[in-house]
Amino acid sequence: MNTQRTAVKLTGWSLAFLSFQTLGIIYSDIGTSPLYVLNGIWPSSGPVPSKEDIIGGVSAIIWSLTLLPLIKYCFIVLSFGTGEGEGGSFALYQGLYPRKEVDVDADRTLTGDSRFRESVAVKKTVKQKARWPLLLWCLFGTALTMADGVFTPAVSVTSAVGGIAVAKPSVSKDIIPISIVFLLLLFFVQQFGTQRLAFIFSPISFIWFLILMGTGIYNITFFPGIFRAFDPSRAILLFVRTRDYDLLAGVLLAVTGCEAIFANLGQFNATSIRISFAGFVYPSLVLAYLGQGARLIENGPEVLINVFYKTIPGPPNGPLYWIVFVFGILATLIASQALITATFSLIQQVINTKAFPPLRMRYTSETIQGQVYIPAVNWTLMILTVVIVAVFSDLANLTNAYGFAVATVMFSTSWLIAVQIYYVKRLSIIFALAYFIPFGFFDGLFWGAGLKKVPHGAWVPLLIGSILLGVMALWVWSKGLEDEFDGKNRMNLRHFIRQKQAEAVLDDGSTTESTDMTYYMIKEPAGNPEVTDEKTGRGLTELVRIPTCAIFHKIASGQGVPHTFTGFIRQWPSVPRVVIFLSVCIVPKARVPQEERYAVTKVRTVEGFYGVTYYIGFRDDYDVKIEDLIDKICTIEEQLNPTGSAHVIREIRAVSASATHIAPHYHVVSKTISGRFFAPVVNYLRALLIESLYRRLATMFPETANWLTSADEIIRVGINAVI
Repeated sequence: MNTQRTAVKLTGWSLAFLSFQTLGIIYSDIGTSPLYVLNGIWPSSGPVPSKEDIIGGVSAIIWSLTLLPLIKYCFIVLSFGTGEGEGGSFALYQGLYPRKEVDVDADRTLTGDSRFRESVAVKKTVKQKARWPLLLWCLFGTALTMADGVFTPAVSVTSAVGGIAVAKPSVSKDIIPISIVFLLLLFFVQQFGTQRLAFIFSPISFIWFLILMGTGIYNITFFPGIFRAFDPSRAILLFVRTRDYDLLAGVLLAVTGCEAIFANLGQFNATSIRISFAGFVYPSLVLAYLGQGARLIENGPEVLINVFYKTIPGPPNGPLYWIVFVFGILATLIASQALITATFSLIQQVINTKAFPPLRMRYTSETIQGQVYIPAVNWTLMILTVVIVAVFSDLANLTNAYGFAVATVMFSTSWLIAVQIYYVKRLSIIFALAYFIPFGFFDGLFWGAGLKKVPHGAWVPLLIGSILLGVMALWVWSKGLEDEFDGKNRMNLRHFIRQKQAEAVLDDGSTTESTDMTYYMIKEPAGNPEVTDEKTGRGLTELVRIPTCAIFHKIASGQGVPHTFTGFIRQWPSVPRVVIFLSVCIVPKARVPQEERYAVTKVRTVEGFYGVTYYIGFRDDYDVKIEDLIDKICTIEEQLNPTGSAHVIREIRAVSASATHIAPHYHVVSKTISGRFFAPVVNYLRALLIESLYRRLATMFPETANWLTSADEIIRVGINAVI
């Protein structure tokens, strides 16, 4: 069975429908920027800018949209998703250091040697030396994108609700409470899934972009000379003339949805994203900004109060105004959806690569594995967003905090793409530099403008991102040590269990070989053991055979029996009649037919032991059907021994009426490092991170959270893991 997930490939009407869905998930973030961008450049409390300054500002916006979301992200960055179709900062790291494909057949090999061997010292390449620094940088970019998921709803919804104050100044004090109500509603509906939300949201976003396009064309008629903004020299002259670097922080707000284009790649595919942006979203935004600039030139003081709402055709209380207002509210709620779903997708990536605690995930699509809902993330984002809106009551402070996270992630992406061009695409360093020099320069300019806003609110996303980075770095390091411990302590079944033919006493007092087997645990000689292994000379301890069925769940992949089994046998020296070692493999399709779910391998040298791979689709519930599994085992027995398997099959079915599920629980303990000058300090910090932090997180979020849900009875075998 194919276990490798691939990117979604669609054509024809399916591709057209998927492209339409992207409007409701990806582009509402960048599509609602016209609500606040021009006022972000020229605040309503400041003086009215000159005509040339307005043309220069609109030129800067248009060329930023052209260079970054259109050329950089749509036509370049989307080509660097993972083979599984995922995007985002962490996907770039996976491209540089791809995960090893799991050998599911090896998981069923219980008599193989899976212990870690001493590796021969090999001089590390530059790429290998850069692995940890690149990992931390990618995790930081991922963390800031998650922080962005907090500020996007806060900024966009508050900006849209602010339109009430333009038409009804008396309710200006109620903008924050109204915004919070809308946000609570938004996070509540996340549980219905991306596909259903896209079906509802996409038509609304489509109408919103038509409104932007239509009002833009109408407003351009007030000053057609605004088309001079297509001359990039106008943008350059603006900064040369004013020497105001802070203007760039306002321009940055026009491209805040860039990273969502890449981060949401797992929700859709590259072709659908390119079609929708280049063919519809980009021209709508350009026309909207041109129209706003034209009206600001024509009606400066009147329009500067609120550039978006004051440029709506007709009177402030007219029907068109309220139609635009309603769709503005809806569009900003949908805009928030872009970063929320991107955050779900990014969390899924880092969980699957063991870089984040395994939160409970719920898949919401029958066709696209990247569409997930993560309850813990959803409610955490909701709480943080509501707090941010309540604390940052001033929209200017909100936009300051918002821009920094976006600029940092964009700069991180440019740097990682350049590394991928050289190491993954195998192109010359010249191509990497040809990409990085122009795009790195523009991203660096925006990042510098965002950095200046740290004292004015941008410290909040920086703090959130740093906390998330700390959690992910701790989990990657500690989980790696735990998996290494598991690998070192996995054993070849034949090196631990020995079976011998039992003797039966006949009526005349003589003995003969019985059909039953006696199991022994091999251990080091202690005194004069009653039974000695003739092969190794080591002592043997007889194990009691229990008429039951036990399923040992293998968490990490690899050959041999897991440490859970050896720990269980040492604590309770007994062997169930049927011992199953079960490993779970989630395949890249929604559902797996019941008859195809189990692959069974019987251990020939030790009777009663079976290795099983349990295949499930990403929307299947984890539900091990004992009857179906036993049927599969009995079929294997019958195939191996067509004439003499009847007795064995009856015995297997008799003891498998109920089964006990046994899962590991590692009690991690930090090992002590000696022989170094700073050893006491290192040991203290190591114990603090592993025992006080990681151990508690691992207990709160067990690795079985996403699949061990319907076992009849679970025994957790506690094992001290010195890592």
